Amino acid sequence: MAPTYFDHNATTPISPRVREAMWSWLGVPANASSRHQFGRAASRALEQAREQVAAAVGAHPTQVIFTSGGTEADNLAIQGVCGGMEPSRLVVSAIEHPAVMRPAQALQRQGWQLASVEVESNGQVSRTRLKETLRKPTALVSVMLANNETGVLQPIPELAETARSHGALFHTDAVQALGRIKVDFAALGVHAMSISAHKIGGPQGCGALIVDKRLDLRPLLYGGGQEKGRRSGTENIAAIVGFGVACESLKTAPLMTEALRDVLEAGLRQRNAVIFGARAPRLPNTSFFAFPGIDGETLVMALDRAGYAVASGSACSSDSSDPSHVLLAMGVSPELAQGAVRVSLGPENTLQEVEGFLQALDSVLSNLRQMAAIAA
Repeated sequence: MAPTYFDHNATTPISPRVREAMWSWLGVPANASSRHQFGRAASRALEQAREQVAAAVGAHPTQVIFTSGGTEADNLAIQGVCGGMEPSRLVVSAIEHPAVMRPAQALQRQGWQLASVEVESNGQVSRTRLKETLRKPTALVSVMLANNETGVLQPIPELAETARSHGALFHTDAVQALGRIKVDFAALGVHAMSISAHKIGGPQGCGALIVDKRLDLRPLLYGGGQEKGRRSGTENIAAIVGFGVACESLKTAPLMTEALRDVLEAGLRQRNAVIFGARAPRLPNTSFFAFPGIDGETLVMALDRAGYAVASGSACSSDSSDPSHVLLAMGVSPELAQGAVRVSLGPENTLQEVEGFLQALDSVLSNLRQMAAIAA
């Protein structure tokens, strides 16, 4: 039996439409800065993709800066905005992805004050907590739209309005949200927003930062002045074309509902799992849970042997054996957090696969508990 893929928050399978569109550009000497016919064709493809990405998030094409992925987009937002200012104060939420947290910490080493806004036990940043954090003058606030581990959604329009009222700029990492919920840059009211292709059936290694036209960004990369001087480097035309097609496909692809996840979580609750963030609005495809006394990494490996690909948290932090910083910020005990496992469903997953997973889980849990009893 073929293994079942339940790790769409890490990366999604590339769609056939995207693969076909990219194939036509692979091997073509396509430098969009060249003046000959090959370069002009590449430039047209680049701008068409820019229009497709912009349309998918309610932005104007001139607001789209192509990057090598969500990590670079986050770094460009954090370091690009702050790089043009005198060291001041920067606020990020306690549950941010390392692609936001680490550039913020790098700025702290350069003289910036870094403050963390805590989350409630349900995983959300409250407007009240943000207001308290913004009592001191702040240059930039960054809060993600959807958490990559718990799937918890943040009230970004409220938080962005609060930041604006205190004179702060606002960035949101929407990498995990695009393709799973409706994402509208203008409606969110933010100054900058990061997205990535490989979370929506596009290629890895391609993303974008969507920016307010008035936002002053200092480039991270200097060179030939591509992307209007905001991100130098020869554009990866095949990947960008794929990103555009993936965004175009979102217009006709129905958004996932919670139905399949609800079946999964009903089965998990019957097996006495603790489901994190369940009291907050969440992405419809994400379930983050733990079984007390069961190690998460061990459970992930056992499920993999049973034919189910799941995760113990963020794929970008998989080299760390520490408990999830997201769960610790929510007040979850380190012992329970150590057992956390994430299932993130995709549109191609079926009810039969979820039911098969729950059956496999019974066998896996029984074996792990027997082994723990023997070891004790």
